[in-house]
Order: sequence, then structure tokens, then C-alpha cells
Amino acid sequence: MSYASEELNQLQKEISAKNPPDVLQFCANYFNTKLALQRAHLWQTQAQAKAAGIELFSRVKSVAVDSQGLGVIPPARQPSFKSPFGDNDPHSDHSKDSHRSEPSAFKDSGSGSLFKGGFNVGSNATSQSVQDTDPNDPAARSAPAPEFKPVAKLPVSFNANRRVSVSAEALNPDKFKTDSWKPPKNNLSDEQRAELAKTLSSNFLFQQLDANSKSTVLSALMKKLFESNTEIITQGDEGDYFYIIESGTVDFYVNGTKVNTSSDGSSFGELALMYNAPRAATAVASGDVTCWALDRATFRRILLEGTFNRRIMYEDFLKDVSVLAGLTPQERSKLADALSTEIYHAGDRIVTEGEIGDKFYLIESGTCEISKKAEGVIGTISKGKYFGEVALLNDLPRQATVTAKDSVIVATLGKSGFTRLLGPALDVLRKQDPTHQ
Repeated sequence: MSYASEELNQLQKEISAKNPPDVLQFCANYFNTKLALQRAHLWQTQAQAKAAGIELFSRVKSVAVDSQGLGVIPPARQPSFKSPFGDNDPHSDHSKDSHRSEPSAFKDSGSGSLFKGGFNVGSNATSQSVQDTDPNDPAARSAPAPEFKPVAKLPVSFNANRRVSVSAEALNPDKFKTDSWKPPKNNLSDEQRAELAKTLSSNFLFQQLDANSKSTVLSALMKKLFESNTEIITQGDEGDYFYIIESGTVDFYVNGTKVNTSSDGSSFGELALMYNAPRAATAVASGDVTCWALDRATFRRILLEGTFNRRIMYEDFLKDVSVLAGLTPQERSKLADALSTEIYHAGDRIVTEGEIGDKFYLIESGTCEISKKAEGVIGTISKGKYFGEVALLNDLPRQATVTAKDSVIVATLGKSGFTRLLGPALDVLRKQDPTHQ
């Protein structure tokens, strides 16, 4: 499978799992995140190599000077990594006129090359006249060795398209009920909590959290103070904190160049909550700065524990929904992961007759009233019942208005998940479809 196919397949899995309302924006965020990780890893690798005395992007090209003082033009640059087994290497040049100098393959180049002592990786070929010299010829033995003068630079062959590996701490949800972990708690004022909640709601990492998980995240934020000119994060360092600026101004630098400035209410460092990823930029406090910070381990624990508990809750709930009785435990688990929670209060309209439908609803708790413009109220439904399936089955507008009679919690499933995850339940829904009766 090609690299492009792998990326597209992975994107499709992410879309299927998260079912985003805005697919184009989700795809843009996905690829921007991947690009930032790749570029950050590339620069970090180069910096580490230089610190170790290794020149990853060497550009040395040597010109051999013969005994008459004439420069011998070296052959065209070949890929650095060649198979020692010959013709099966797709990167090798196997033209009929090519020659190899076997003895030179075992000489230490003595340079700062990434590969030292014995395999001549990335070295330049000598001239044809030197390769054809008879080593038993006395004249050849007494002739001065060719002199090499570096005059220009060429990059070493480098696979820039190689996928970057990222990782994070492993967590086992099965141990959540037995361990003693508790999320940290702060003393936020109501005003601070409201402002921080507003910032979190605009960040893609927190948009999928349920109300309980969001509240836990807010309580887990830690206050951090930075003096003027302090580096809050450093480009290339491994990141483990996400920051929200409460007050002050932060400047961002990439390779020493200022690229952006953020102030009150802004956030940065969110990639650190997902991966052990190197920082893509350096953040410097341009004055005294107050931030709220969340570490990766706490965030992932809150996120995973919330997801795990929600799955268990939904699996138990789905067992009691009669129309889903035909689903296997595995199908119920997949469906549980795809559901989202919505909360309505008495008098709220959940769906409106005549509107385009894009969700299927399962009532977790509360009571809903069903009405039609021509007939008025035609019935009520409560826990374990469902609605919204007709619009999705037949691509029709909503056939009725559904209003919350009291506090109502519903589990929702988007249109793509409706057709993909309900399996045999779709046949039952079609048989019960009132528009076909």
C-alpha cells in the first residue's frame, strides 16, 4: 500500500470514529497537525545530529584534480543508500558503462558522515582513469594520489516522505475502577471558569468531551506564572503541557524568527496533549504572563476514563432499546463509541417538522412530546424510544416536531453512522417506517 493510501485510510478511520459535523475543517485540521509534527520532527532530528557532530544534510561534492592539474568532473550524484547485492536495488544505477572500485568501499571516509568506517556510503566515485590504473604498474604506484578539493555541497539522499512516529503513555481503562487516581482540583472563580470554558470550547481537542469531562478538565488546570523574557516552551523540546493565557502577551519564534503573538484568552501547545511531540515553536513571555496549564497524562486520563465510562453506560442503555436487539455485542460497542450526548430543557424543540434531518435520536432519560402542524400533539415518548429515523431512511424532511416536556438527555447518531453502524436494526426500522405503511 502506498504512503498516500495509508494516509487516506487513516483519515477515513478518524472521520468514521469522530463523525465530525464539518468534514472539510476536520480534514484541514488533521493534515495541518500531521504536517506540524513532521516538520517539528525533521528540525529536531537535524539539531540533534549537528550536536553529535553528524551532518544530516551534507552537501559536499569533491572534484578530483589529475596529474596535469585538470579538474575531473565527477559522475552525476547517485543515491547514497545502495544495496550490496546489486541488480535488485531500485535506487542503483546499473548502466553498462558504470564501474566500481571495490577496495575503496572499505576505507574510512574520515568525514562527519552519518555512516563511518567501512561502507563508503554517499561517497563520490573517482575518475575513470584512476579506476582503470593497474596497481602492479610501478609508474602507477609512484604517481601522486589525486587531490580532492571541496567546492560545493549536495544533500545526502534523504527520504523526506517517511512517516513520522509519535507516541504517548499507555493507559489501561480496565484498571480505572481499581486504582486510586484522582484528578487535581483548583479554586477557580465562576468568572474564571466561564472564561476558560469559552476558550476550551473553541479548541478542537475539547469539543468532543462530554459535560462531566469538560468540568473535570477545568478543575484540573494549574496556574503558572512567567516573568518577562521567560521561555514557556522551547522549539524542539518534548512537550507535555497545554497552556491557556489568562493575562499577558506571548511571542512565538520558529528558528529564531518571530512568527506570531498571542494574548488573553488564547491557547497553545495542544499537540502536547496527544503525543510526545517536539515543540514546533518557542514561546516567550514578552512581559509578566499568567497561564493555566494542563498536562498530557491528566488530560488523557480524563479523556479515556470519560470515553470508557460513556461506552459502558451506552452499552447498557442500548441493550434495553428494542429496535437494537439484533445487534451483536461488538456492534453495540461500535455504536456506543459513535454516539454523542445532547441535553434539552422543558420546552426546547429537538427537531422541527419540515426541516432537513441529519441525526437519529435515542432517548436516555426524560419525556418528549410529538406534534404535527395539521394534527397537534399526537403522542409522547420516553426512555428507550427513538425518533428521527424516517428522515434518514428516506431522505425526507422531518415528519413531526419533537419537544422536550422536561429535562431530556438524548444520544445522537449522525447520518453516516446511522447507515454504517446500525446493521440489522436498519431492516427493523424500515419495516416500522410509517411512511411505507
